[in-house]
Amino acid sequence: MSMLFEIHPDNPQQRLIYQAALLIRDGELVAVPTDSGYAVVARLDDVDAAKNLRRIRGLDERHLLTLLCRDLSEIAHFAKVDNQQYRLLKLATPGPWTFILEATKEVPRRVSHPSRKTIGIRIPNHKVLLALIEEVGEPLLSTTFIPEGGEEVFTHYEDFIDDYKGQLGGVIAAESVPVNPTTVIDLSGKTPEVVRLGAGDPAQLGLAA
Repeated sequence: MSMLFEIHPDNPQQRLIYQAALLIRDGELVAVPTDSGYAVVARLDDVDAAKNLRRIRGLDERHLLTLLCRDLSEIAHFAKVDNQQYRLLKLATPGPWTFILEATKEVPRRVSHPSRKTIGIRIPNHKVLLALIEEVGEPLLSTTFIPEGGEEVFTHYEDFIDDYKGQLGGVIAAESVPVNPTTVIDLSGKTPEVVRLGAGDPAQLGLAA
């Protein structure tokens, strides 16, 4: 049975954030609200948790998982970022963006793309999620919470809590969240490439859609 944490979206109760973080540290999956739909998160350095993340979505090993980070300095620990990329990241974050970057050796091999050695990274603009990342003390491994074979991301915990209660250790409820997924931009090549158009407007970063 999944534990339900009803957390205030603007003033997160630290006691509940701590309890949700304990589940993640113990290897459990937790469904969390973000600024672009729900996501499922797990501890970064956990082999079984990474497998379970892919299993809950029906994904294979080639699917890129995402690191949810607290700030730009944390990104630099897990991805190689040059000056031009840093300026773009600074302009975009926090917000509904996922950036594909060349992974550093700090990223577990099972998390990065098996052939390209890249990693998806983002800094969410959501107080509850940022508080959770802070409490865990390291980036969270994540995937957008979409039902297997589906296309639309979950936006309210009542839409999935009963169907996934055997697979999720915890669920954070913090009001409905926006339905649009993140805009994905690949920064691993010579020029930025918009891979998926979502909530973030590439024009804000001087990029064509």
